[in-house]
Amino acid sequence: MKFTRSIQALALALAFGGSLAAEPTDTKQVRFGVAPGPYKELIEKGIKPGLEKKGYKVSFVEFQDYVQPDLALGNKETEANLFQHQLYLDKFSKDHSLALTSIINVPTASLGLYSKKVKKLSELKKDDEVTLSQDPTNLARGLRFLQKQGLIKLKGEVDPTKATEKDIAENPQGLRFTLVDAPQIPRTLDSAAAAVINGNWAIAAGIKLSDAIVLEVLDENIKNVIAIRAEDKDKPFAKAIVEIVKSKEFHKVIEDPANIFNSFQVPEWYAKKWAGKEKAKEKK
Repeated sequence: MKFTRSIQALALALAFGGSLAAEPTDTKQVRFGVAPGPYKELIEKGIKPGLEKKGYKVSFVEFQDYVQPDLALGNKETEANLFQHQLYLDKFSKDHSLALTSIINVPTASLGLYSKKVKKLSELKKDDEVTLSQDPTNLARGLRFLQKQGLIKLKGEVDPTKATEKDIAENPQGLRFTLVDAPQIPRTLDSAAAAVINGNWAIAAGIKLSDAIVLEVLDENIKNVIAIRAEDKDKPFAKAIVEIVKSKEFHKVIEDPANIFNSFQVPEWYAKKWAGKEKAKEKK
């Protein structure tokens, strides 16, 4: 009797447009994880409009460090993020057993050496303090950058992608290096002689990229990527993001002189795609 009544109830529910479960009405959502800096604005201006035209609801989850965005992505609290380069994504995913992947890289604000006390590298002197990011990937990146400027020399046998301050073999100007959480480095400019600051944190602190004593020329693997869960790489939203980033509309946003992205260094695919229309903004 109970079984018969259940069947009757089900039939009535379906007849009047009911359903067996309370399915969400809006399944086309993309929540982006972002850190302070210009990349939320890049998504808002360059990616969000295209996704909304395709019927997606776009929202943001903001984080204050480089740790939580990938953890949140792995925990399905977001669908994508934009804040990191490929080397960082690979290392963080391995260290935390996360199945994350990148789908495309985008124009990126480069790392630079900034100072309120000196205007040229040659003005740095013995015992001057230089601050760098303490997270392993960006510490190694900062040291490689300083080596290219001739300020240090790393041990020949060390893997340059894993270098630490202990791997400095030569320091001809006798500089002191202090490791700091990346978001805090801009604040050290009041006390340190110079600071190696990632582009997004510089912009978040109101520092212009053009104020750097010298800017890094970005290798392809340290241009920022849009990351998603590996299981989602073939889903429509992931393909839609790639399509939009390669679109004319996105290109217009990047090249608009009114936007800060105009000074970013662009990926190889972008330079090739728009060759003849715009020059790649690789600055030495």
